Amino acid sequence: MTHQKGSVARWIGVSIGMAGLAMPSALLAANAADQLYERTLMTAADGRCRLFAPSVSAALDASRAQARGATLRSGASEIQVSALEQRARVKAAGAACNSKDLTLAASRVKTAFDGYSQMLSMTYPGDVASWKAERSVSATIPVWRLSQPATFGVDRLVFGLAGHAKALTVVATFDNGQRPYAARIIVRDTSRTLGPYIDTRAGRNLSGKVAPRNASLVFAAETRAEAPLTLLPTGAKTGLAFRFPAAAADAIAQLDPREAVTVEFAFTGRGDEVTRKAYVEVGDFAAGRAFLR
Repeated sequence: MTHQKGSVARWIGVSIGMAGLAMPSALLAANAADQLYERTLMTAADGRCRLFAPSVSAALDASRAQARGATLRSGASEIQVSALEQRARVKAAGAACNSKDLTLAASRVKTAFDGYSQMLSMTYPGDVASWKAERSVSATIPVWRLSQPATFGVDRLVFGLAGHAKALTVVATFDNGQRPYAARIIVRDTSRTLGPYIDTRAGRNLSGKVAPRNASLVFAAETRAEAPLTLLPTGAKTGLAFRFPAAAADAIAQLDPREAVTVEFAFTGRGDEVTRKAYVEVGDFAAGRAFLR
């Protein structure tokens, strides 16, 4: 993951032009780090020099997050990725806003991302599941802006960002008619861990891609209500919606894309609390969230 230290134009190359494809599966492991470096650099330069219109800035940031996930999937560690991003920011800080090199690089970014910034929807495939992002939003009906469906046993849920506020929400329906009185999201605490806990024997089983409870943050739902029909899992007639604090979404966005998040539902039992757990793949949650901006 070494990079040339020449002009800005030298290291903003063909991969920026390919960014409009915006497909994680098309990002090759060999150039994922280069793409992350370039997009982080241009995002930092934009923040300092105001190079792009807001729509292009948002598209660039979404693609940066996507490249970050691809770099982690290619085998880079969180420490390596953070160091790469820091080098890109330092390089951006040393470029004059009116330099010919930066102006040329910015024009390439504008060409690559202008069309992407106009897209209304995007699907982000993961190793196990996908995120679907929708920029269009109803003025009166709550809809999913970023969502991933999941099943746990015979029960189903949809997890993601909903409505104008893009609130982190889970909507669940239970086959036996039971109704949980509370829900929690359990996320690895990145400040107390060095990286993801991934059991390579787990395969596609997301339960093997979560951190132990003592290395995790727990976010309790702030509200519990009947779910609007527009947010229910496909074919469901009723369900419960739980809304979580914004800090939970921020915590998920910091995770490795190969990880999973635990959604825990609490039911009243005979004496002790009874819980059911579901798992959601982190995937390109951060990229989808940036796409909505």
